[in-house]
Amino acid sequence: MPTKNKDAIARLLLLICTPKLAERAAKLYKTNSIPLHYRISAEGTASSEMRSILGFEETEKAALLSILPRENARDILAHLRRSLKIGSANSGIAFTVPIHGLSKLVLRIMESGLISQESNDKRRNNRMDNTKYTMIAAIVNQGYSENVMDAARAAGAGGGTVIHSRSVGNDAISGAWGFAIEDEREIVLIVAENETKLQIMQAISDACGIKSEAKGVVVSMPIEDVIGLSE
Repeated sequence: MPTKNKDAIARLLLLICTPKLAERAAKLYKTNSIPLHYRISAEGTASSEMRSILGFEETEKAALLSILPRENARDILAHLRRSLKIGSANSGIAFTVPIHGLSKLVLRIMESGLISQESNDKRRNNRMDNTKYTMIAAIVNQGYSENVMDAARAAGAGGGTVIHSRSVGNDAISGAWGFAIEDEREIVLIVAENETKLQIMQAISDACGIKSEAKGVVVSMPIEDVIGLSE
């Protein structure tokens, strides 16, 4: 059973970058004893004009998802910015999202004492405090990620990242909602400013919502710290 923690002691750290940088980041994670991280192949969706602005020369991306203690998250972000130059031309973006539910096993890993109190205090005095961004996730049937991005861009979004996945439990969904969800799904991740979040989500829902052919579901999560976006 998941264990709830009101203070959100853990963070989901998501790094979206070039495959080469992902290899270097994985080594950095290993050096810093980050116990839980996963690599996922992804695609960038930014237009050629936006890629030029951001310095991205290719659409192939890798996403590294990590679960780590709150105090470690900012330290790793600082390492990514300093050692891997995340945020520079043709690099990537990294951000953290608070996690409020953890299994007992993961909690034990998080409480294993990976950092000292002295380093805790140092990090508290070096907070990035970027709280004006939100991660929007749109989960749609395969082949509709471009529709999602067309709607999102029209509402003010820049680019996004597409992760290919498979849905599970379709029979239950079909019985409860009266229609089928395709096995092959696409997850479109968009980082947006808080002030544009609602209009982007509404635009995606209007174009690719659950009643459309895309059978889309749109959710958002607050971003705590971020590197790789213009301030």
